[in-house]
Amino acid sequence: MKKLGLLFSAIILIILTACGSNESSGTALSEEKLRVGVTAGPHEQILEKVKEVAAKDGLEIEIEVFTEYVMPNVALDEKELDVNSYQHKPFLEQFKADRDLDLTEVATTVNFPMGVYSTSIDSVEALKDGDKVGLPNDPTNGARALILFEQAGLIKLKEDAGANATVRDIEVNEKNLEFIELEASQIPRQLDELAAAAINTNFAVEFGFVPTKDSIFIEPGDSPWVNLLVVRTENKDDPVLEKLIKAYQSDEVKQFIDETFEGSVVPSW
Repeated sequence: MKKLGLLFSAIILIILTACGSNESSGTALSEEKLRVGVTAGPHEQILEKVKEVAAKDGLEIEIEVFTEYVMPNVALDEKELDVNSYQHKPFLEQFKADRDLDLTEVATTVNFPMGVYSTSIDSVEALKDGDKVGLPNDPTNGARALILFEQAGLIKLKEDAGANATVRDIEVNEKNLEFIELEASQIPRQLDELAAAAINTNFAVEFGFVPTKDSIFIEPGDSPWVNLLVVRTENKDDPVLEKLIKAYQSDEVKQFIDETFEGSVVPSW
């Protein structure tokens, strides 16, 4: 019986040790190289410039490009990336809640004002009764689009809808517009089938639109939907991130953004 008790104690000790090692198993990010995920388009272009600036400070950046909004967070959580740069806080918070991920923002980057686009009309006032209007089907960008439509005078939302707004929160729709929810990256390709649509700037630019010229309505420049640098929470205090943030929020990168995107992308610093 005594031997059995000792054996049981040893097993418990092994289990506790294993659990303790899991809790402290976070690995610090490399001081010399970071793998950063971005979506194709402006985020990719900006990070190429950040890569150039960071190299002067001894930091190598390997860029991984994605064409949709799900995998950059999944890849970060699964440690295939060290950082990602493509999303605003409402999207991040919703994604974390939906998938139970432990991710944290460490800096702000740029804002991409969402715009309304059309291939058939040149103003939102030209929309006709019953027209089909597209918007992203993910919760945060869908809410953002609805707020944009409200700013454009197309609809009125319930007073408390805010950043959680859905099409069910539309209280006034005088033109009886039919709102079609689509995957955000696909909206530009389906624009000809719609009277108009809200499109995220990175996808609009990728498709060849110049937001400040081609949109028929656009968010104000001080829109609160600023984008973020995001890491696994276990790495949020790693010193190498200071180098990355310094490079990203440099005067050189700001000048590049201003000259390249002419107001369609707005630096946060």
